[in-house]
Amino acid sequence: MNPSAGFYDPDSPPSSAPVQVWTDGACSGNPGPGGWGVLLRHGQHTKELSGGDAGPTTNNRMELTAAIRALTALTRPSNVVLHTDSTYVRNGIQSWLPGWKRNGWRTAGRQPVKNAELWQELDAACQKHQVEWRWVKGHAGDPGNERADALANEGLAGARR
Repeated sequence: MNPSAGFYDPDSPPSSAPVQVWTDGACSGNPGPGGWGVLLRHGQHTKELSGGDAGPTTNNRMELTAAIRALTALTRPSNVVLHTDSTYVRNGIQSWLPGWKRNGWRTAGRQPVKNAELWQELDAACQKHQVEWRWVKGHAGDPGNERADALANEGLAGARR
């Protein structure tokens, strides 16, 4: 599916119901080639996105990329419930990001933030939406997470070609 194509039916009115999103990243070796996957659901509409990076990249970069691609696929401001199995993404967006911004994209130890360009892109994508972040345990049977994982692995397979 084209990641730049809009998610909503252009003839449908805006809805207050949240868009349910599941994201995942995958990496073969860390660093190595990687993939990302996204499952979006809103009412009767479902959209799947995936992609890859021949790398070398890291699992954390792929997790961030999945969240960015999910939010930028939404063509209008939305209420979003974003499910991730990445504690790196969850902790970064919910806890660390304000301090990094305040410290000029440096950690509390005054070191440059890893993947700062992706964190900045994710921060910008979040500004357009009301996002509720939910952590889900990976590989534990959550159907949305399992599908996002399969999509991330499809992206990884494509990156290896």
